[in-house]
Amino acid sequence: MARINISTGSKWEPIIGYSRAVRVGNSIQVSGTTGSDAAGNLVGAGDVHAQAIQAILNIKSALESAGASLEDVVRTRIFVTDISQWEEVGRAHGEFFGTIRPATTMVEVSRLIDPNMLIEIEADALISEDE
Repeated sequence: MARINISTGSKWEPIIGYSRAVRVGNSIQVSGTTGSDAAGNLVGAGDVHAQAIQAILNIKSALESAGASLEDVVRTRIFVTDISQWEEVGRAHGEFFGTIRPATTMVEVSRLIDPNMLIEIEADALISEDE
């Protein structure tokens, strides 16, 4: 079965040794994704909702590069640095996944790689056998 690694071209991918997403067969796993734009700049400093929106848009882009869409997402994992902001995070997640309704988990972590990052999201997608 062929393996396809999806890259954003980030300087960190070869240093750390990861891909933004990996597709094997009809399964796609998207790495932890933050609210950074294409140039690597954080979007929405201090705003967890804005960072969540950007992270999901980044996931959408990675999925599209792998031949999938948000509608194919079956699971998300959300890591936040302040769980008291869960409603803002949930609102952003619901804006994209409200009708898709993947399995999901949200947990608080002590911090992310950049102290200004408030959220990181992973996604798993499964493309229908018909596609």
